[in-house]
Amino acid sequence: MTVADALLVISAGLLAGAMNTVAGGGTLVTYPVLLLCGLPPISANITSAVGLAPGYAGGAYAYRRELRGQRRRHLALGPTAIVGAITGAALLLVTPPGPFQTMVPFLVLASCLLLLVQPVFAAAVARRAGEGRDRVSLPAHAGIFLASVYGAYFSAGLGVLMLAVLGIVFGDGLQRLNGLKSSLSGIVVLTAVMVYAASGQVAVGYAALLLVASYLGGTAGGAVARRLDPGVLRYTVSALGIALAVVLFLTRR
Repeated sequence: MTVADALLVISAGLLAGAMNTVAGGGTLVTYPVLLLCGLPPISANITSAVGLAPGYAGGAYAYRRELRGQRRRHLALGPTAIVGAITGAALLLVTPPGPFQTMVPFLVLASCLLLLVQPVFAAAVARRAGEGRDRVSLPAHAGIFLASVYGAYFSAGLGVLMLAVLGIVFGDGLQRLNGLKSSLSGIVVLTAVMVYAASGQVAVGYAALLLVASYLGGTAGGAVARRLDPGVLRYTVSALGIALAVVLFLTRR
């Protein structure tokens, strides 16, 4: 790792931490930077997930008040999220590098789409506030399982997908569902990280830099990012992600 690589990764971690606080999409910054530093695609994806994990844990802690009164939902859906995360992480580890590299542009485009439609999901959830549905149904488990598989396989857009699922299966306030979304997303990412840790594909040096930088970006950087228009940030990140996907399409072998 060169000094230039280290500075680039630290900058990406700071920006990704701040972005995840406001609009999500931090993986769309850290993943290409790690590729640029010479990591193979799967290792870059795993290292990015490990390095950004503190942001998900911090988000869950920040929403601890909104989680009050949702113990039943949390206890019911937590194990589903864990099983989904283990499944997604295992799928990633058994995917050959070639097919994964082929899928990545599509995953990036899917993540950009999720980021762009985030306000639509949030507005739909807000409109349904007060419906009062609290039963954890089979569709709820199925939706959280699929979102968890996706999140452990390629984490960009996980929070948006989680919020969409929760907004469909529960009638509740946006902030309460954001709290549940943050907690379940944290469970998914931390579970996946534990699976990844045994894989030997984590670039420890880069992951350590991202761990510190993403935490700082999610706290100090997040305060600055909150002053920005979330829409502008969302569209900027999506545009960069789409450009990245085009580059990845053109450079595929």
